[in-house]
Amino acid sequence: MALTIDQDYEYAGNDYWRWSVWLDGPDDELDAVDHVVYTLHSSFPNPVREVDDRASNFRLSTAGWGTFRIYARVVGKNDAPDQHLEHDLDLRYPETDAPAPP
Repeated sequence: MALTIDQDYEYAGNDYWRWSVWLDGPDDELDAVDHVVYTLHSSFPNPVREVDDRASNFRLSTAGWGTFRIYARVVGKNDAPDQHLEHDLDLRYPETDAPAPP
């Protein structure tokens, strides 16, 4: 399996970022995914979020102030076994390219 989690972000000011994560990989593997269950840091309201939009590569968009590890359970179609992925969210200040606080 070649699926990974990718991300982007935009600094909104005042130690706050808008960011997104999504699945990246070959189309045939993405087509075999039914949905993704993302688990965010416990400080988020509703930290467990399910995304079933294949057109966006199962993109989750939200915002926050710090970095943490994101967990994703990739649920396949047709009783395929779940995949478990992890991604360390990387946010940086635009002026200095310094990392965001943990």
